[in-house]
Amino acid sequence: MTATTTAPVAATPVRTTPRPSPRLRAWATRAPLLPALVFMVVVTQLPFVATLVISFFDWNALYPKARHFTGLDNYRDVLTDPDLRRSVGTTVLLTAAVVLASLVLGLLLALLLDRRFRGRGVVRTLLIAPFLVVPVAAALLWKHVLYNPEYGLLNGLLHYVGGPQPDWISGTPLLAIEAALVWQWTPFMMLILLAGLQSRDHEQIEAARVDGASDWQIFRHLTLPHLRRYLELGALLGSIYIVQNFDAVFTITSGGLGTANLPYTVYQSFYQAHENGLASAAGVLVVIGSIVIATFALRVVSSLFREEVARA
Repeated sequence: MTATTTAPVAATPVRTTPRPSPRLRAWATRAPLLPALVFMVVVTQLPFVATLVISFFDWNALYPKARHFTGLDNYRDVLTDPDLRRSVGTTVLLTAAVVLASLVLGLLLALLLDRRFRGRGVVRTLLIAPFLVVPVAAALLWKHVLYNPEYGLLNGLLHYVGGPQPDWISGTPLLAIEAALVWQWTPFMMLILLAGLQSRDHEQIEAARVDGASDWQIFRHLTLPHLRRYLELGALLGSIYIVQNFDAVFTITSGGLGTANLPYTVYQSFYQAHENGLASAAGVLVVIGSIVIATFALRVVSSLFREEVARA
């Protein structure tokens, strides 16, 4: 027998591709978001910059050749003009009333939907429906279907029981707008608070019931402290949207009878008085106020996320 020997095979070198740098990987993950970022900048930031520039000019659209730079005079006029200051007060009053009423009603409805009963899904869908209605359509619904003194539903019910026939919009104009906004924003508050109720520690609640705590004591000492962050979030988000509300004021009262809020006053200055500079200054102040409120809202949201992560 002859022994066969095999020559050793040379090892093939393994080619290693260089790993991309962390900066390159970061740009690769952000690249799909660049079109959305560019679109957002073009649609939102460039018009705001143009509005900011116009706010420093005395610019009437009827006399375009007479425009000139005035610095902060437009902002001084916005803060000292009686009509504008009145509209700021109306905006604050309207926002506070709508947010507080929506939070209270939303909390009551959330407590109702947190219980199990037959048809809960149908009830929840019906309660959410007002928030899905287009704001202008909702305002028209309240103005003509409910408030109309001749064929409105409210006066129809009062006529059926022999009551008075008031003109709701002329008699209580601001309250009429507030009622329409509360009807539309209560479902939003209800959804936020219902999410908070469903994130409670049910074992802690059951332990409190075993110890003899009543429903009111559980609500006061367990449920309400747990819902504090959600109440703050609902109040802040509601304030951001209601401060900028224009549809209800324009549709129901056309800004008359002392109901002109700041967005409607901006509309009057721009489209009726053609004062582009003054309207731009008022609009910039509205944006700054909204950013301040939104900053607090983002802090509340981040704290909620931190609490959920810590609980998990």
